[in-house]
Amino acid sequence: MPTPAACLFDLDGLLLDTEPLHARAWQEAASRFGTNLGPTQLRQLRGRRRLDCAEQVLQWIAADGGRCDSAEALLAVRQPIAEQLLPLARPLPGAEQLVRRCHDLGVPMALATSSAKAAVERKAAPHPWLGLISTRVHGDDPALGAGKPAPDVFLVAAERLGVDPSNCWAFEDSPAGAQAAAAAGCLVHVLRSEEAGNEGFPADALWIDSLHEVRIGRLEESLSRDG
Repeated sequence: MPTPAACLFDLDGLLLDTEPLHARAWQEAASRFGTNLGPTQLRQLRGRRRLDCAEQVLQWIAADGGRCDSAEALLAVRQPIAEQLLPLARPLPGAEQLVRRCHDLGVPMALATSSAKAAVERKAAPHPWLGLISTRVHGDDPALGAGKPAPDVFLVAAERLGVDPSNCWAFEDSPAGAQAAAAAGCLVHVLRSEEAGNEGFPADALWIDSLHEVRIGRLEESLSRDG
């Protein structure tokens, strides 16, 4: 497989194991307004921007006969819960090793995340290795027109790295994120998880069970031969 021009990484559920923590924060917040979110609903929130998730949860609250006046009111309950939980997130297996390998091989990297800049800084603080990814496109980046599953975040990331998105490898774990990467023209690698299932992912996505499986094309092949 050719060496990628760049690797574009999602953060939540891909590099850091935050998804169970996000789910808990949404569950606790929705319960304050009389709604119990089930596993299927929580899966639909994965990979999407905070405000987009809040608007979706508001619809579920209303459908249950509950009342929450605005996304801001919902987030005022949800965010303090999330801020306490998310710094506890651990790296997913192989995440740090893959990022360090890309850095050592000179493969450009960017973070393409739905999380806001402040949230990323809070989650990344316990993990200095994430500092190796200096190019970052956040969910509240002014350059974004729309969040995942729109392709904007990956298109902006590729543009900032000065590469063609069709020559990039994108790493995702959610249907919304994988759809966004595919729409941008990237070669999409999907980290398999039991919670996400297989529905909603691009048909030509490359499935991996662990980030340990990733080999950076001809660069690692060459190093392996030389070694």
